[in-house]
Amino acid sequence: QVQLVESGGGLVQAGGSLRLSCTASVSTFSNYNVGWFGQAPGKEREFVAAISWTGGSTYYADSVKGRFTILRRNAEKTVYLQMNSLKPEDTAVYYCAADPSRLSIATMTPRGLWDYWGQGTQVTVSS
Repeated sequence: QVQLVESGGGLVQAGGSLRLSCTASVSTFSNYNVGWFGQAPGKEREFVAAISWTGGSTYYADSVKGRFTILRRNAEKTVYLQMNSLKPEDTAVYYCAADPSRLSIATMTPRGLWDYWGQGTQVTVSS
């Protein structure tokens, strides 16, 4: 069983930056693909970004390309989501997800493909 803990959310003005962290409870975290999803009020949980278990591949939703960067530090059992040039429409609860399947992350945009989830961290972007 993998437990994921997100942190780093908060309130920021439009144009600002935040860095979200997702830390895992298992030393085998380096064997897992990791993704970030966002859920805005009244909306479905949507794919934001993912990084492969090797760290060699990343994939982003079109809405965040060029603004968000996902990276991992396996020695720290942590994946980060650097969020720059934030917009009010980025406001959401952001969830970290992990999966051991090692599927191509470009195919893992559906949330049903991910086995483990964190509790979420709130990001609010004011205009």
